Amino acid sequence: MNLPSHPLPRRGFLQIGSLALGGLTLPQLLRAEARTGSRASTKSVIMIYLVGGPPHQDMFDLKPDAPKEIAGPWKPTATNVTGFQICEAFPQLAKIADKFAVIRSLVGNQAGHDAVQVFNGRHPGKRVTANGWPQFGSVVAKLQGPADPAIPPFISLCYPCTHGPYNEPGPGFLGTAFAPFRPTGPSRDDMTLRGISVSQLADRKALLQGFDDIRRDADTSGTLEGMDAFTQQAFGLLTSSRLAEALDLSKEDPKVVERYGTGDPKIFMDSNGAPRVPQSLLMARRLIEAGARVVTLNYSKWDWHGGRMAEGRKNNSIFLREEEDFPIFDKCLSALIEDLHQRGLDRDCTVVVMGEFGRTPKISANVGRDHWPQVNCALLAGGGMRLGQAIGSTDKNAGEAASRPVTFGELYATLFHNLGINPTTTTIPDLDGRPQHLVEGDSQPLPELL
Repeated sequence: MNLPSHPLPRRGFLQIGSLALGGLTLPQLLRAEARTGSRASTKSVIMIYLVGGPPHQDMFDLKPDAPKEIAGPWKPTATNVTGFQICEAFPQLAKIADKFAVIRSLVGNQAGHDAVQVFNGRHPGKRVTANGWPQFGSVVAKLQGPADPAIPPFISLCYPCTHGPYNEPGPGFLGTAFAPFRPTGPSRDDMTLRGISVSQLADRKALLQGFDDIRRDADTSGTLEGMDAFTQQAFGLLTSSRLAEALDLSKEDPKVVERYGTGDPKIFMDSNGAPRVPQSLLMARRLIEAGARVVTLNYSKWDWHGGRMAEGRKNNSIFLREEEDFPIFDKCLSALIEDLHQRGLDRDCTVVVMGEFGRTPKISANVGRDHWPQVNCALLAGGGMRLGQAIGSTDKNAGEAASRPVTFGELYATLFHNLGINPTTTTIPDLDGRPQHLVEGDSQPLPELL
């Protein structure tokens, strides 16, 4: 985005590690956010991307009466909500089904691997503007700005995948100023002031102030005064301990860490393109609690086509992989949902969980399920919504939506609504200055959840 020119030569701003996003310094980022009319809010969203597309009929839409080659080996189990069943491999989630909802009829999915639709609700084949559509967190950062000057409004905990399509699409036409702040992975070290102590940083701050005192006399436009405010915020963010403490799991109760579970971000990275890091869900909760508006994260790799050595695995069936991964996912997701309730965050924080498509009804000869864009599942929790329900249904083979097809526009309208943003009347300007609506068509929030 183009920043306004100034009558005086531009001074050197702070440029430390990943805070210098695409050449934009932190004071510039803060200044750009302020121009959007930021206001404080406690509403937030945690987006969990299940990389690769998990099998909906093995997780939340089981068909036990279907033929064996469709039903698979898993059986449904009762939950604490009458008539609401999920996979038997999710006993912890089954105990708290009253605290989440499952959409079983999400339609309009993409057919290939691409993170675009998951993160912005737009089909990757529908290009609406130059530079692409911004992802959800970028739009929220543009519209609402930071709730706390010490915490970026949009934080990504997504580890970079070895396969490009699995990575977040970015801020699109909104520009780099609204890209997510990334504190994990290789960029984690960038948060430190390399070779600069806090006292030295204070000295440099004083030096900048000294230059400003000399130049302010010559400034009749008030430019420096405005620039100083953003520089003060930049120093505050760099020297504040809130963000660092939120990311430091050693500050958390060990029993809580154990409840979520832990994993190595390098697991599956080389051969499968995404990490399985249960503690990312805990870190997301801590960041939301600290004041972030949107936190995104990616979890594991669900592209299980089957076959011996397929996807870098040593087993000969997706179901052996499911026996390993399902309990870990059950543990960390149920921990997050319970944690939000125990801390009183469940009315303000919305959790959404989904992959890029569903899976084929019929199990292939390789003992796996392939890509299936016709229907998909999504799980939602928190947000003060009406939970403890399954929305929509599929046919007897879990291959098509049989009732209440839900679109991505409706899903994203619900997320915006939960943040206090009206998805019908709110627009954002594209690169040509044209107003663009936040969701496709005239999509409205899901009435079943409101």
